[in-house]
Amino acid sequence: MKRVGVVILNWNGEALLKRYLPTVVETSSSDIVDVIVADNASIDGSIEYVTTTFPEVHIVRLDKNYGFTGGYNRAIAQLDYEYIVLLNSDVATTPHWLEPLLSLMDSDSEIAACTPKIIDDKRHTHFEYAGAAGGYIDWLGYPFCRGRIMDTIEEDHGQYDDNADCLWGSGAALMVRRALYLSYGGLDEDFFAHMEEIDLCWRMRNDGKRIVACGTSSVYHLGGATLNSTNPRKTYLNFRNNLIMMAKNYNSHMWPIVIFLRLILDGVAGVRFIINGQWAFCASIVKAHWSFFGSIRHTLRKRNALKNKRTSSLPVEVMKFSLIFNYYLKGRKTFNKLTA
Repeated sequence: MKRVGVVILNWNGEALLKRYLPTVVETSSSDIVDVIVADNASIDGSIEYVTTTFPEVHIVRLDKNYGFTGGYNRAIAQLDYEYIVLLNSDVATTPHWLEPLLSLMDSDSEIAACTPKIIDDKRHTHFEYAGAAGGYIDWLGYPFCRGRIMDTIEEDHGQYDDNADCLWGSGAALMVRRALYLSYGGLDEDFFAHMEEIDLCWRMRNDGKRIVACGTSSVYHLGGATLNSTNPRKTYLNFRNNLIMMAKNYNSHMWPIVIFLRLILDGVAGVRFIINGQWAFCASIVKAHWSFFGSIRHTLRKRNALKNKRTSSLPVEVMKFSLIFNYYLKGRKTFNKLTA
């Protein structure tokens, strides 16, 4: 059995596979690594392209589109590797990108997952928004990264080339222990897409496992290939899933207060959208809250099911400061200034 399965989830992504799969195959295939395309019942020519051009790439065929979460869960359940890498179809890998990740995972059995530096494929000098060099959240649940605070993205000049414990790694490129992934239930399929990797990593971190950003490995991520920032559905998923994630994982009696404060702050974001004439985005926030509160009992049952895998205190990677206060009022727009 090979040790590592690099799994690319695909749904009608022929153009992306043609652009990115050759690099992945070239830099990943080895005596211990397989490349796998897990297909969410595509109806374009993507699978025909893979089987014809790269017969060495394994195919997992799913019977319908299960989304990012369901697709990965079903594919990983069928595979038999020590480590799985969740790799987006719009990611270009670099020579020797896997070796540092594998070495890091082998060095400590308490490391549940690790992530490489994620660089913007449109601008190789800068980090990419969704993951950068390892992710964190503030106490109100706003995600940020080493290399990306709100909409400020840092240039990569080696400042994060170390290995650092973090709260989450981007699902664009995330190595996980398959056995642990399955034991924690995998990605939460209620999320469908967006923030599901933060939720999974937070669950593992709450149980004392480590999530590590590996500064000696890097990949290039296009980003926004499925839903870009101009799509109101992405706004809906981000706002709704953030609330679900907080209610499930915030291991403190303060979580209802945090949810209440988020209701206010999300309302402020909605007003900003209205001022800018972006009514559809405001409607997405309202819809997100209706969905969250409409299914709160279901979410709380999930929270209760996790109580034995949740410590009494927040992980140190849930920062005790307010990201919004520091960013907008104090002008602290890089990770090093936030944590100074």
